[in-house]
Amino acid sequence: MAKLEASVLAFERKLANSDALMYAGNWNERDQRNSWEAIKIQEKAVRGTISNRMKSTTANDPAKVNAAIENPNLQKVDVAALPFEKDTLKLSFTLRILGNLSTPSACNNPDYQEALASKIDQYIQEQGFSELATRYAENLANGRFLWRNRVGSEQVEVRIQHQDQEWVFDSHEFNLRQFNSDNAQLKQLSDVIEKGLTSESYVFLTVHAFVKLGQGQEVFPSQELILDKGKGGKSKVLYEVDGVAALHSQKVGNALRTIDTWYPDAGDLGPIAVEPYGSVTNRGKAYRQPADKMDFYNLLDNWIGKDKAPEPEQQHYVMATLIRGGVFGKAD
Repeated sequence: MAKLEASVLAFERKLANSDALMYAGNWNERDQRNSWEAIKIQEKAVRGTISNRMKSTTANDPAKVNAAIENPNLQKVDVAALPFEKDTLKLSFTLRILGNLSTPSACNNPDYQEALASKIDQYIQEQGFSELATRYAENLANGRFLWRNRVGSEQVEVRIQHQDQEWVFDSHEFNLRQFNSDNAQLKQLSDVIEKGLTSESYVFLTVHAFVKLGQGQEVFPSQELILDKGKGGKSKVLYEVDGVAALHSQKVGNALRTIDTWYPDAGDLGPIAVEPYGSVTNRGKAYRQPADKMDFYNLLDNWIGKDKAPEPEQQHYVMATLIRGGVFGKAD
């Protein structure tokens, strides 16, 4: 019997978020829409000092150390900050929740597509999207998408709008390392997200996060990847949209899908972003190694090709990976 597989398999992402734009204002003006001004990116020329570790041949020679210090480390960098009369960052983005998960955007094997759709429909009937929707909702409420801008903040408030509904959350009430909130508003939001994932209703969310940092404090847009800086180029280039400092949509989306606590040896690290191999780039490690048979591809192949259903927690992970979207075809 031929193995059931597809060399072409792709899913569109079901959490379709925009870039996140950054504005400045004051904490007590959160209800005043016209009080917020766009944060601009500025260029700064700086002279840095030695920070990277020297080779032993240099570090042990005082003359060479002094010569290295005297050699100017001149850099041009982008920076972004609140004005000195403003104390709060406002970060805004939109999010569409898409359904119809059982239909891939591309698949070159009708038999495989039928088997996959059957498993997804079975999951929806038996498990539902409640667990995933609750985790996505909590990552909105806790402000995880703020990344470095959340660190050290005095107060963080997230406001989420959907049609005539609005939910307001104090993000500091949530624990970023676990999902266990029984917040009543969070339940309402997760119900809306679940209906979007099951195609029961059209879901379009507008998210505004307010972060009280203090007057004139630095904020942190996304940093652009510059492969060829060229002579005299800037060593750090920050992202902007029409002159407004911003976070990449990919960075926001990565935070929203940071819900995987089902990977092997989860320990104290807490949730990681849903990825086929559980990769965490800032740690240089994949937490779902193929050798452990807990990566997305092994779980999916066993589920679809061998009818070996994973444990419910791993089913959540597989579905979350499909919601993430991407190209999953099997290479020859």
